[in-house]
Amino acid sequence: MTALWIAHVSVTDAEAYGRYATLAGPAIAAHGGVFLARGGRYVQLEGTDRARNVVARFPSLEAAVACYNSAEYQAALSHAKGAAVRDLVVVEEAAP
Repeated sequence: MTALWIAHVSVTDAEAYGRYATLAGPAIAAHGGVFLARGGRYVQLEGTDRARNVVARFPSLEAAVACYNSAEYQAALSHAKGAAVRDLVVVEEAAP
């Protein structure tokens, strides 16, 4: 079953976070991830507002977690640490 990687982000250092985004995209794609939403308009209805929202679909929950734990993604993530406040969850999609 496919899975969604859902991130809610408040960027505190745009330059460093830009380096993260440049490296993270290829790492996500290498693990079969496809972006469904990356920034863009949104409406906050409940919870903590974060200005950047990202959703990527992966072939499976395991592929999404493997991406996160990969050396390539961790190298990208090193630029985001201290440059953003983030919440990230991977959720398996419901069967049709």
